[in-house]
Amino acid sequence: MKLVFMGTPEIARRSLKAIHEAGHEIVGVYTKQDTPKNRGMKLAISEVKEYALEAGLPIYQPTTFRDDAVVEELRALEPELIVAVAYGKILPQSVLDIPKHGCINMHASVLPELRGAGPVQWAILRHYTETGVSAMFLSAGMDEGDVIEIRRTPISPTETAEELLARLSDIAAELACDTIRAIEEGTVTRTPQDPARATYAPMLSKELSPIRWDEPAQYVIDQIRGLIPWPVATAVLGGTQFKIYCAEREDEKTDAEPGTILELTKKGLKIACGANEVVTVTRLQAEGGKRMSAADYFRGHPLRI
Repeated sequence: MKLVFMGTPEIARRSLKAIHEAGHEIVGVYTKQDTPKNRGMKLAISEVKEYALEAGLPIYQPTTFRDDAVVEELRALEPELIVAVAYGKILPQSVLDIPKHGCINMHASVLPELRGAGPVQWAILRHYTETGVSAMFLSAGMDEGDVIEIRRTPISPTETAEELLARLSDIAAELACDTIRAIEEGTVTRTPQDPARATYAPMLSKELSPIRWDEPAQYVIDQIRGLIPWPVATAVLGGTQFKIYCAEREDEKTDAEPGTILELTKKGLKIACGANEVVTVTRLQAEGGKRMSAADYFRGHPLRI
């Protein structure tokens, strides 16, 4: 099938690679513009652009689709289908109307739950035990289009958002290829979403980072898991600011105030949290330092309990 692919990060790259290797004619790859990165402010390219360059696919990086010339450029490609995966732009109706088979999207949640920019992270932050990938037809509203198929997967209680995203990326790639095949064969189905069941997953910010020690142990752990790799959970311990990368729930109770440092063990730093529960912080990174085990760090930097 003659199609245009739109996407930016790793989850999109895997789908693009699978679709390309399946033999479809990709007449254009749309991705976000290159962005300055790190201290040198060198322009960094997206994972999707990186693959498109390797595969010799034509690349387009418009800043907006409100420009008539950009829309006409896309129209001239004459795609039969547009496939979007984590592109990062809402497509206007003028674009949605171009391909005869419409525009489809792979969204990393069980729609209509967790519409929006951060469904993988918010699935963990909101303590879900299951999520998935939804193939859907795009509409003018954000993640509001008819659902084609949903593939579900359990969330491990220790899985980080980064690890979960990697698994969902593979599910999305397979689902994208299967959905394109169903459209080609004329067997695709569509089910309208129930707006009454819709929830939203907004963009993440550093305001989510400070650990809420007054929450129960599992909620503290979920906050840490859900904010990896960015913006990462943070805490001030012994007067030093840390990024917190891993914590484990302890099978014990305490009467100490939430946030109280209880003791340093071979495993890490025990801290009181809500519901009289205890967690042990096992991996962290001091400001200006490197990521390491909490036990090793505090052996070299004695902490007054």
